[in-house]
Amino acid sequence: MSRTLIVLGVVLVVMGICWPLIGRLGLGRLPGDIVIQRPNFSFYFPLMTSLIISIVLSVVLWLINR
Repeated sequence: MSRTLIVLGVVLVVMGICWPLIGRLGLGRLPGDIVIQRPNFSFYFPLMTSLIISIVLSVVLWLINR
């Protein structure tokens, strides 16, 4: 359990450091992301981005636990 939490913490720190690079790649603006903009309201739900990040993290954690 502690090993998993440490790995998760390291992954989160690395993602936080790499976030400007990820933004340049267009990861936050994929075709499946939901964006609603009104004059006084803006809603953004990164559905496709969340799915891709979840798949990548699942594969990484699976490889670490293997």
